[in-house]
Amino acid sequence: MIAAPLRVAVLGAGTVGEQVVRGLIEGAHGGANGRLASAAGGKRIELGGVAVRDVARAVGRGLPADRLTDAPAHLVAAPETDVVVELMGGDEPARTLVAAALGAGKAVVTANKHLVAHHGPELEAIARRTGAAFRFEAAVGGGIPILGPLAADLAANRVLRVRGIVNGTTNYILTEMAAGRGTYEGVLRQAQEQGYAEADPSGDVEGRDAANKLVILARLAFDRWIDPDDVVARPPGLRRPGGPGITGVTVDELAGAAALGLTLRLLAVARETGAPSVVPTAVPVDSPLGGTHGVRNRIEVRAEPVGDLGFDGPGAGGAATSSAVLGDLVAVARGLGSSWAGRPPAEAARRPVEVVGTDDGADQPASSEAPRRAVDGTARAWFALLAGARAGN
Repeated sequence: MIAAPLRVAVLGAGTVGEQVVRGLIEGAHGGANGRLASAAGGKRIELGGVAVRDVARAVGRGLPADRLTDAPAHLVAAPETDVVVELMGGDEPARTLVAAALGAGKAVVTANKHLVAHHGPELEAIARRTGAAFRFEAAVGGGIPILGPLAADLAANRVLRVRGIVNGTTNYILTEMAAGRGTYEGVLRQAQEQGYAEADPSGDVEGRDAANKLVILARLAFDRWIDPDDVVARPPGLRRPGGPGITGVTVDELAGAAALGLTLRLLAVARETGAPSVVPTAVPVDSPLGGTHGVRNRIEVRAEPVGDLGFDGPGAGGAATSSAVLGDLVAVARGLGSSWAGRPPAEAARRPVEVVGTDDGADQPASSEAPRRAVDGTARAWFALLAGARAGN
């Protein structure tokens, strides 16, 4: 007897959604989906429907008219829908739709880092109650497999620290500025023209996008949810222009770093205990982080007993991110759920940050005010150096 296929409803057909839809459609003709079925133990994964804002426009882009709808709630509620792939982005209506799917016991795969970072405890609790799969590999690192390894392959390890370059827009800007190809404002305009930055780039350049991804990394690394508002986005005690993230970073600062064999990267850092941070950090030019250029991402994990590991690759784009989405669909077909291959689910409530970690792995007690002021030790020393040099001029 042939097993029933896994019927997938895709919400959103933007850059990533369209790639996912086309990958699933190929299955009807023995294409890429044949590999999906093989990876999923022979279970077929089929496209059930696609929710879009503008059906006529989607048809014009070559998507199948008989699978399109502008009513995502109906698609989620349809009894034939087994899995909901949420690629709409943002908060609402994504949160309501995902909660409804999980509440009905339907698996959910999402690439929405804002949704997972801000509503993860609630959604994971629903998934745990109904036994639905809830997977979000594509929410961090694009096509880089990182959440699965953290949850499964490193399950016997104690993760001490996870850090990395997780936002391609800011890495592109810092790379171009360090190469002398423009000021912050000029390179940001170039990034927007080339499609690397949004018309409103604040979520990227102020570090909020990276903070959301760090929350998700911490969930899988340390089995706890942290509040995005607890992620430090500005070095403490530094009187410099600009706001959080890389806003206000100058060509002079990058030139000063280069003179010392360093460069700046917007690093997201979280430790087993300590305040998470997303701040411009000085790293050696010849280090793996310093050698991560343009829109690429790199994530590093320090764990015991395995030691230091590095994961790098394309951190964004339709092809890379759809790869992670399809991988999660295979995991669902294999019966892997929100426990991420057997890892115990995190507590529903977010845990407060209580101590400050230092870059060498030691942790120090802190006052109740310290967690929000805490910052990676390397960044603190670097910006203190810059502040001192500026004060001496």
